[in-house]
Parts: sequence; C-alpha cells; structure tokens
Amino acid sequence: MQKNLITKLLSLLFLIQFSFTFHTNNVKVNKKSSTVIWTGSKPTGSHTGNINLKSGHLTFDHGKVVGGNFILDMNSITCSDIESEKKNQYLVDHLKAEDFFDVESFDEASLSIISIQVVKNNQYQIIANMTIKGITNPVSFTADINVNGNSFSAIAKIIIDRTKWGVEYKSGNIFKDLGDKIIYDDIEFDIFLVSEK
Repeated sequence: MQKNLITKLLSLLFLIQFSFTFHTNNVKVNKKSSTVIWTGSKPTGSHTGNINLKSGHLTFDHGKVVGGNFILDMNSITCSDIESEKKNQYLVDHLKAEDFFDVESFDEASLSIISIQVVKNNQYQIIANMTIKGITNPVSFTADINVNGNSFSAIAKIIIDRTKWGVEYKSGNIFKDLGDKIIYDDIEFDIFLVSEK
C-alpha cells in the first residue's frame, strides 16, 4: 500500500515538473534577406552602411518570443553613401582599424537577449547584452516582431554610445577643442530581420 502511494506521488511530481518544462525552439534568421544598417554622424553630416549577420536566431516558447542571439561579421562593414571608391575604401579601412572597431583583433560583435516583454500588440521592450571589441554592455530598445507560425519578421533600432565599447576616436566628450572635427558618440543600428522558411 505504502509502495503504491510512493509510486503515485513520484508519478504526480513527474507530471507537475513536465507541465512546467519549457518547450523552446530556435528559429534561424535568413542572413541574405536580413539587414543591419549602421549610421554614424558628425556636425558636418553622417555616413551609413551595412554589416552582415554571421548567424542569428530568435527563441520561442509555445509561439512566444523569449530570447535570441545574433552574431555580426565585423569584416563585412561597408559604406553606402560615399561614391568615390577611394574615399569609400578609406572610411571602411578606418572603421576596421584600431581607432574604431579593431576588426583584426575582434572580427565578431554579438547581441544576446536577456529580457523581453510585450509592450502592446507586436511591440516588445528588449534588454540585451551587446559585445563589441570584447567589451559587453547592456542595451535597451523596442522592437516590432511579427510571428506567423514558425516564421517571423522583426524591425528594431538600437542606439549606442560607442565610447562605452572603447571606440573613442574624435569623441567630443573625451577629446576637447576638436570643434567641428568631432564625431558624435551615438551610433545607430537599424535592424531588419526575416526568418528562414
């Protein structure tokens, strides 16, 4: 009798544990159809370009977005607004150099979601860890994520203070008397994601 009771209790505990187990699945990003656009500004104008995704996914639990992780290929940085091939290449090489992203030493950057909450409808408030040049800082941003079965599309804008990741070149907050030669500390990343089919 006692043996049967113990067996039933163990079975009940197993069922309770099973019912609270997360059933997560990672849905990969379509790297070719997704884009990450960077924009950097200074008093006399701005420059923009692209960075390719090396890999990425959103994590779902019963159709609800609960996390995600993305890796950027920093070697893929381009500039899209300078027509002169020579000047374009000069800027790209400078962005890859130690003054900026030191791509030779840090060829990847990453974004890992640590908290995600629904604000309303398809809008989410996200906190993530962003790693650039081997330095990790939290970032907070909103994203519109549309889920359709096992596929998704997402749009987000992330604005960072580059100096927190050791990118200090011509920062007006660090170097004084630069006048209009400063480069603003904020870098914007406009992100457009589409899942693999």
